[in-house]
Amino acid sequence: MTSKKLPKRNPVPKKIRDRFSAILITGLTLAILAVFLLPMGYGIVTAIKSQAQFGFVGAPLWPASPATFEYEGETYDIYEVPINDRMDRLGLAVRGRQESQFIDPDNPEAGLITWEGSWRSLERAWEWDAQWDNFRRAWDTINFPRLLWNTLRYAGITTFGAVFSSALVAYGFARFRIPGKNILFMLMLSTVILPGAVTLIPTYFVFLQIGWVGTWLPLIVPAFFSWGTNVFLIRQFIMSIPKDLDEAAMMDGANPIRIFFSIILPQSVPALTAVALFHFFWAWNDFFGPLIYLAGNPEKFPITVGLTAFNNLYGAQTNLIQAASLLTAVIPVIIFFFAQRIFMQGVVITGVEK
Repeated sequence: MTSKKLPKRNPVPKKIRDRFSAILITGLTLAILAVFLLPMGYGIVTAIKSQAQFGFVGAPLWPASPATFEYEGETYDIYEVPINDRMDRLGLAVRGRQESQFIDPDNPEAGLITWEGSWRSLERAWEWDAQWDNFRRAWDTINFPRLLWNTLRYAGITTFGAVFSSALVAYGFARFRIPGKNILFMLMLSTVILPGAVTLIPTYFVFLQIGWVGTWLPLIVPAFFSWGTNVFLIRQFIMSIPKDLDEAAMMDGANPIRIFFSIILPQSVPALTAVALFHFFWAWNDFFGPLIYLAGNPEKFPITVGLTAFNNLYGAQTNLIQAASLLTAVIPVIIFFFAQRIFMQGVVITGVEK
């Protein structure tokens, strides 16, 4: 009795499977990216629309204005008219309930074209019309140069204070033997989970008593006393730096301060950059702090609080509000674009101890 051999199955080649997996993962990534970028795209499109476009029923999503054409001193609105099983863009000359007459913009001398039907059932024709002037109007309305300067000063000074103070504290936790160091470190990290609303009133009362309310001091001075998350990130990176470098520097006569400035800080550039960008973006978008401490001093407002006044003036003009919002995002986007390589390196390395 002979047994029949089953035909061999042709497995899918590994190269084809890998290519299919790569295409699938890339497509899924692009789809997720498109979802995240959709609000930004909508904001950009809205910023360059005309205010009149928002009042038209059935207006397209892209920046456009109703298409028109002029002939013999008259302006005609262009509609999409179905004629001979195709859609023609024709200018409405005579409106009627049962029939209407149109003019061909490409050949107006051919005379009127009669179309049976109500012109109200037709859709308007639209043409691209980006209003780039919205950005200039937004720039001139609320004195953007002053707001940008205030924001840059606030974000720049506090970023320096937050990074430098956090680096000092992280250096102490990473390199020195301190009694109860682990307990102190856990206490410091516990401040991260403390809600800001809990300390808001006591902190405001203290600053009010010492006369700092209405100045930049309540916003700038606390940044020079380090933050728990920043200390944690920089400490993790410093612990990955070999201690042999410190010992070699000590043999050459370097004290701890010299080691900090000559070895630790240069080696910790990726972590310092990550912390600096985190804090800079936070300070750039900070709204609540300047709102309560700079109230009544509009000349000191950063751009976040200044936009509130702009929204009050142009609350009904969505395009100008979006244009002003995009202007505020230009500088952070540029900074992140040029520092993204170091930033991503710092984010990855600070979470992994070598």
